[in-house]
Amino acid sequence: MQPLPAPCPANLVPDATAVDAFNTAYRQAKEQHAIFVAVEQQGRRWTVKADMLTAGPGHTVDDSVYEAIRTAVIRLMRSREIRSDSSAGPVYFVLYDVESEPRARELAAVLHTALYGDVEPLAHAVPETSDPS
Repeated sequence: MQPLPAPCPANLVPDATAVDAFNTAYRQAKEQHAIFVAVEQQGRRWTVKADMLTAGPGHTVDDSVYEAIRTAVIRLMRSREIRSDSSAGPVYFVLYDVESEPRARELAAVLHTALYGDVEPLAHAVPETSDPS
């Protein structure tokens, strides 16, 4: 398996629903020193997962990127698009209860791209709202 490109097209994000699929995708990311990203189906909903540990100690993420990801995750929580117990890193990221596979793949792809330093796709996928809270 080739490393996922960044930006990563949503259709290339692995489906790690089965344990074997998860283990394979995680192992391949680790062998390639790449950020792990995947989607998993849980009942009728989807979960997005990303893990920086697989990229190795040489991969760093700027504080401004972490802030952009954290802000996007908070927006998704406030809009109830993901559960409030989702995690915005700094090493492991998980977005629970995404309504559909296409949206989960989109979020996984833009999260992956952000973790490689490009937050623009994330800003488009999770735009600011007029919500004052």
